[in-house]
Amino acid sequence: MHRNRMAVRLHAPAAAKAPALVLRAWRPEDAPELAVIHRDAELRRWIGSLVDGEAEAGRWVREQERGWHERDRFAFAVVEEGVRSGPGDVAAGERLVGHVVLKRPAPGGPSGEVGYWTAAHARGRAVAPRALDVLTSWAFDAFAENGLVRLELLHSEDNTASCRVARKCGYPLTAHLPAAPPHFPRDGHLHNRLLTS
Repeated sequence: MHRNRMAVRLHAPAAAKAPALVLRAWRPEDAPELAVIHRDAELRRWIGSLVDGEAEAGRWVREQERGWHERDRFAFAVVEEGVRSGPGDVAAGERLVGHVVLKRPAPGGPSGEVGYWTAAHARGRAVAPRALDVLTSWAFDAFAENGLVRLELLHSEDNTASCRVARKCGYPLTAHLPAAPPHFPRDGHLHNRLLTS
């Protein structure tokens, strides 16, 4: 397992109508674009960790860095490769299109949890399934020796897009969960993927 968060850089191939993806650590310079992405009402409807403004986006990025340091939350910015630099691009040659994360509440335990979101401007380009596939492979490769054998994916029951992504990536629906406010205010779905699958 890579100890240095900057050393973990994952790649997903291009899709029919979308460029290749790179999954990399979040950076402070991502904060302005992150703040813009979080203005999207559809995104805000589904995620629990909302960002309002650039200062809050900077704090959120620092929290992702803390997760890597503490080894309990491994968050990746998802960027498209090979795009032209322009307004809204976080760096020359890349554009921020999403986020994927592996959460391990009990490092060394058998389970982890994955999550993801896609920026509004990148929807319809298979960002979430491509990024989740890469994250899933990396998680099992990186943590199997430490006991990881199951990844869990939770989403609100009425989030049909997230349900499609989960199933497409080999995470079958295994349970219906009752709402548990305040962190999970609506009924939900639990999907699981095992190391052997």
